[in-house]
Amino acid sequence: MNRTVRLCLVLTGLIVAALALAVLAGETAFSVDQYAAAFGDPTSGPAEVLWQVRAPRAVCALVVGAALGLAGAVMQGLLRNPLADPGVLGVSATAALGAALAIVLGAAAVPGLVELSALAGAALAGGLLIAASRAMRAPEALILFGVALSSFAGAATALIFNLSPSPIASAEVMSWLLGSVQNRSWVDVAWVTPAVIVAAVFAALSGSGLRMLTLGDEGAATSGLNMGRIRLFALIAAAVATGAAVAVAGVIGFVGLAAPHLVRAAVRSDAKRILAPSALAGGLMLIVADLLARLTPTDQELKLGVFTALIGAPLFALIAWRAAREWRL
Repeated sequence: MNRTVRLCLVLTGLIVAALALAVLAGETAFSVDQYAAAFGDPTSGPAEVLWQVRAPRAVCALVVGAALGLAGAVMQGLLRNPLADPGVLGVSATAALGAALAIVLGAAAVPGLVELSALAGAALAGGLLIAASRAMRAPEALILFGVALSSFAGAATALIFNLSPSPIASAEVMSWLLGSVQNRSWVDVAWVTPAVIVAAVFAALSGSGLRMLTLGDEGAATSGLNMGRIRLFALIAAAVATGAAVAVAGVIGFVGLAAPHLVRAAVRSDAKRILAPSALAGGLMLIVADLLARLTPTDQELKLGVFTALIGAPLFALIAWRAAREWRL
């Protein structure tokens, strides 16, 4: 059994334990009798809380975290940049723009329309990035294009927020931008999971090429692989995974950045082997983060995006500091 398989098994065990804890623990304390009722009578009140409120929320956090972790690993491999994350190419910001526009236009009254608008925004960003990647082979150029796209989408979202005629719509946009899996149902899990599976398939198809890219463009070109197709598959994987995550949970930062770094040493920085562990690590991170956000004693529940940013920002600074030391060497 190789190191990657062992790591995946360990992460899977931790995920199972985290899911169980997320379902059993919550802001409402249950007695032993209530837990017995929840497991013995599916129509009881405690069963409703455990299996229709906490369980889908925890599974949704798992799927969203896995999507972000996978997208982060793909982006870091494609751009050969340890500081890359799903938001670096503007997919998150463009998906958020689509959701914000739909909310302000009143689409929130139609179930699923806001989510579809977010996916449409992510698809638009993915299409622009695919077109740009054919003209910009250098990773630095693609990063600059992504930063420009992200800045424009962020500015457009701020403009929509500023011009919104309804304070209710403005509050909904702000809530979306802060990120959360609160009040998510099994329906949300059912439609986001296939999108993440599609992203995982494209990521797997690009894995060998991402590994070769660590040798540089010239080394990858001599491998015999179709690197244009590899870049296309990688961008599709990152766009679909990020778009699905934003569509169901809003903007949640730093998970895609941190998850690959948590497992990088265990897979010896192999850009192909890191994909599955990164997805599992991202899912584990978001389950734990959501549980902590729920259990933090505040008058109003902390938004998941805020909680991950509070933890992720110092981690980002640490990674940047370590990278800067390596560059000086």
